[in-house]
Amino acid sequence: LKVTTTLDWDKQQLAEKAVSEGAEKNLRYNAENAALTAIDPKTGQILAMVGSKNYFDTKIDGQVNVTVRDRQPGSSFKPYVYLAAFTKGYVPETILYDVPTNFSTEDGKKYEPQNYDGTFHGPVSLMQALGGSLNVPAVKLLYLVDVKKSIELAKNLGITTLNEPDRYGLSLVLGGGEVKLLDHVNAYATLATGGVRRDKTAILKIENAKGELQEEYKDTPGERVVAEKFVAMLDSVLSNNANRSWIFGENNPLRFDNRPVVAKTGTTNEYR
Repeated sequence: LKVTTTLDWDKQQLAEKAVSEGAEKNLRYNAENAALTAIDPKTGQILAMVGSKNYFDTKIDGQVNVTVRDRQPGSSFKPYVYLAAFTKGYVPETILYDVPTNFSTEDGKKYEPQNYDGTFHGPVSLMQALGGSLNVPAVKLLYLVDVKKSIELAKNLGITTLNEPDRYGLSLVLGGGEVKLLDHVNAYATLATGGVRRDKTAILKIENAKGELQEEYKDTPGERVVAEKFVAMLDSVLSNNANRSWIFGENNPLRFDNRPVVAKTGTTNEYR
């Protein structure tokens, strides 16, 4: 068979370079490996996929394709919960209180999330809370919106894991549930189209030995899974550097002056 993939050779080479250099920088956090994938939101085609920094390095399990393995997304899961809140009538200006809070569970366990910067900021708007990636308001928002509703929206956007909604508590919004990087990128691609999901694909066509077409990619209009106005609210929050700079500084790594960029980071325990 002759298989033609969707990979863009130039982008694939750039992706491999980015992973190699990024993994090198992350050594100081005791992180040994890295992975990257990029999708064209208009088609769902996978343009670049790097599963590990070195396929032949057995010390880091280099032959494991990390882009399709379950991993905790950290705070990069937060946009799904905020989007779910926007669909329920919350707006970027809605105020929540960032104060020490005990979200005790039915089994009597105390759950008191802390913020990234180790402090509390009092009344904050949703746009400040998401831009500054504050944990306490995010957990409150998930409580208000409902865990199952948030998972349902994430799955509509493109997440295929999180299949036992009863198992997840409020730490879900901080990345406590595992997702596949490829799904996560596909779900973000759904946000990039304003709420239209397309199935991800890695193959353009398959031909047999005689050159006869066995299978071919066909463009589809996709499926609208969330109203565009709610995604626009999320875009406005995550593309405005002012929403980040009050916590991360004016010249944070997500600041881009030459183009509009909607961006969110996510860090897990021990930088996993």
